[in-house]
Amino acid sequence: MTADRLGAEGLRATMEWFRDALATHRDVINQLNVYPVPDGDTGTNMALTLETVVIEVSAAGDQMSEVCHAISHGSLMGARGNSGVILSQILRGLAETVATAGHVDPPVLAGALKQASVAADEAVSTPVEGTILTVVRDVATAAAEAVDQGVDGLIQMVEGCQRAGRASLDRTPELLPQLARANVVDAGAAGFLLFLDAMATAMDGRPLPDPPPVDPSAGVGAAVAGAEDPHGAADDGDGTRYEVMFFLEAEDHRIGEFRSAWEALGDSIVVVGGDGLWNCHIHSNDIGGSIEAGIGVGRPFDIRVTDLFEQVEHVESLMATEIGGAVTTVAGEPVRTAVVAVSVGAGVRRLFESLGVRAIIAGGQTMNPSTEHFLQAVEQLDADEIVLLPNNKNIVPVAERVDDCTEAAVRVVPTRGIAEGLAALMAYDPSASADENQSAMAEAAEDVVTGEVTQAVRDTESELGSIVAGQWLGLDRQGLRAVAQSAAGAATALLAELIDDSHELVTVIFGADATTADVEEVAAWLSEHHPAVETELHEGSQPLYPFYFGVE
Repeated sequence: MTADRLGAEGLRATMEWFRDALATHRDVINQLNVYPVPDGDTGTNMALTLETVVIEVSAAGDQMSEVCHAISHGSLMGARGNSGVILSQILRGLAETVATAGHVDPPVLAGALKQASVAADEAVSTPVEGTILTVVRDVATAAAEAVDQGVDGLIQMVEGCQRAGRASLDRTPELLPQLARANVVDAGAAGFLLFLDAMATAMDGRPLPDPPPVDPSAGVGAAVAGAEDPHGAADDGDGTRYEVMFFLEAEDHRIGEFRSAWEALGDSIVVVGGDGLWNCHIHSNDIGGSIEAGIGVGRPFDIRVTDLFEQVEHVESLMATEIGGAVTTVAGEPVRTAVVAVSVGAGVRRLFESLGVRAIIAGGQTMNPSTEHFLQAVEQLDADEIVLLPNNKNIVPVAERVDDCTEAAVRVVPTRGIAEGLAALMAYDPSASADENQSAMAEAAEDVVTGEVTQAVRDTESELGSIVAGQWLGLDRQGLRAVAQSAAGAATALLAELIDDSHELVTVIFGADATTADVEEVAAWLSEHHPAVETELHEGSQPLYPFYFGVE
């Protein structure tokens, strides 16, 4: 490579440095979250997307066309979450232009950034300013202006793009009120700018930027210090319950019809791809309708449904007592189908073991076990058929890869929380097949009404009015349902929304932060207001969430 041109090896190195940059900045990007609970996974989704890209790029040949194909295919197949899907479209737009040119110089980079911006905008049904889409567009404009002005070399052009990108990032709160209220910049845009840093590193060996310190007053930084943004930026709750993603085999001319069907079902719609293969993402309360829209035009596969309000578990709290990814097996008589569950909290582990789980993997949202950890658990069990309970939305995609890596028949019940995992186990039959268990357990998990209580990490506005940092929040599958000054107050207010006359059982799992007085207050409320409903109290010892509820 030279100061004026980047070849195939330079582009390969750029992807590797980009992966490294996202890995080191992952937690900071995660904390740029506009929702007031201790959650946020934009950085994680972008980092996982680049991990897949680098795996494919590392195996690609020496020609620029081969490297670009690997970038395009790896980003499409490896995209995670809304932010990862948009990032994949940006990379695919870049790769398409560079593959045609066979090298990267200032005019090619300007064209590639322009194509990336157009592709990203086209992927989102309703583009919103103040997100990654704005920043990519501003960077592309700066690159075009640099070429028009006769920029001296590629590295000078990249540096100019970095300056323009940082200025654009700083302006995102002016364009998107949610960011201003949360005192953050756009998370996805912050991740994208690391691509320019990575290219500069690949060209002249300069060090990657260190991640900035966490601002305890911004985003979810308060949760860290103290213990996906909408439509194309962070992955956060926006009033819809579910994130539905799948790959779709469909003729290109039918994608417009598909988009129109999805626009009636939800928002944060991203559809990227081409040549008959599409990566599709939507936030919607209608899971079945979202999938049926794909069936109407083609064949959906690798369907993933995750819960936008399943909250993050604090890694520091976990590490005090557990090692992330550690596998614990439970002795027992041989069974046809064994269950592996992901769990946090000693009490929760005991509950899973009592219901027949044969292997426990320690983990949670910020401590995601890898495919290797699942394989370790599968290999330690004396069973030809396995059911996995990931119990967290971010772990579901990892669990779904396990079946391809082992001779055992592995099936995934896509549980998004502990209450769903426990409900699924009520339908578990160790003598039945993995397929039979998967069907029955998934239905049981979907039937349970779930809720949880956590604490606001910053001030914000919500559909229930103003929220002040430190208040307690009750959430269910529809989103925020209660705000109170105490954990018990939020818990009882949430239960009032969850329970109706058709229910017979309430399971209460209280966490490490729930006081005895809190638990007694919740139990007394249930006894007074729903005396006919049976109540089961269990000590879960989970961090950050004083209460998990399952209502049946």
